[in-house]
Amino acid sequence: MTKPYPLTPAGGEGAMIARQAIMNGQQSVVGYELFNRSRSLHTAASDVTLVFTALSHAGTEELVGKMLIFVNCTHESLSGGHLDLVNPDKVVLEIPPLGHAAADEVHARLPILAELQGRGFHLAFNHTVLQSAYAPWLPLADYIKLDMSVLAPDQVAVFINYAGRHCQAELIAEKIETAQQYDQVSTLGVQLFQGFWFSRPTLVQAKVLTPAQATIVQLLNLVRSQAEAEAIEDVLKKDASLAFNLMRLINSAGLGMTREITSLRQAVMLLGLKKLFRWAALLLTAVRSSGTPAAVGQTAVVRGRLMELLALQLQGPEEADQAFVIGLFSLLDQLLNMPLPDAIGLLALPEATAQALLHHRGPHGTLLALAQACESGDDAAFAHATDALGLSSEQVNAAHLQAIAWADAIAV
Repeated sequence: MTKPYPLTPAGGEGAMIARQAIMNGQQSVVGYELFNRSRSLHTAASDVTLVFTALSHAGTEELVGKMLIFVNCTHESLSGGHLDLVNPDKVVLEIPPLGHAAADEVHARLPILAELQGRGFHLAFNHTVLQSAYAPWLPLADYIKLDMSVLAPDQVAVFINYAGRHCQAELIAEKIETAQQYDQVSTLGVQLFQGFWFSRPTLVQAKVLTPAQATIVQLLNLVRSQAEAEAIEDVLKKDASLAFNLMRLINSAGLGMTREITSLRQAVMLLGLKKLFRWAALLLTAVRSSGTPAAVGQTAVVRGRLMELLALQLQGPEEADQAFVIGLFSLLDQLLNMPLPDAIGLLALPEATAQALLHHRGPHGTLLALAQACESGDDAAFAHATDALGLSSEQVNAAHLQAIAWADAIAV
């Protein structure tokens, strides 16, 4: 559909996504078209990466906020399992034309398009959908994009008039670069616009961690065999990156959950085996070496396990689950190579959890301070935390040794 304008990618790790605003007549943003700038070629694989990354960041202001997401697609990717993960309400799939394809190919692809719309996805086409060869697709069009860089003024007028008489689609005039182009299409009734005259594409570095392939394979095998949630949870606890991505996904606006999820067990149960399998499979296809030292992830796992064991003694299973997550995510700054507040901001965490991570507030915050004191050998901090929690040094030291042994065992 729309080709991305030239951009100079910024440095750093993570998926590079360009976004360009789609505006209404009042120049308010109604959506963003996204382009995968980590790849030079647009393929089915790049579609998967883009949608997966956008899903993980949906609802975060640095990418799309609460706006519509317009995603370019290939026909090969439209039947991919990655779309099963997406809450379709805010996603517009931009469907490419078929070139000089025969009419029977248009009919052959019709069931897939109709099924996607039936699931709640919005479909966008370019102006070729108004040609007679694409008549079967026209009733499915929620949006039609008019490319102002290739259409002559008289063609634009004909297409707008035809669309108004034969479909209910909203029209988007794209690649508008002058006030004259804007005046032309707005006078003819177009109410949505995209192009340099409104805004240039901006580059966003989206962070998605890359857990070890072996762990993901193990997770896939467990899910495939319909293992118990407890067994799946144990695998997730092995890898801080994997747990981060799952919690990020389950709490993203793109998944449409109605309440915040604060434990890995809840995430597994609510996501369900089918979606969990698809998520892990997609993550496996995007796995790359992150360059993060292995010791950081190992420390995060030990810290989480230590906090979990102590919370079990003090509070109970539910609080212990949350304590593990807090311990695991307390090293996100090193895992993501960004300040901890920014890293935590990528997760839709409850305020109490964020306060424990950032300011050591509440019982979980004190547990975190205690775990950090165990690592650093800070006797004063250790004594202060144990007194506050009513724990003995023997209890803490025993739990710490158990946590180290557990982390070593699952790392084998």
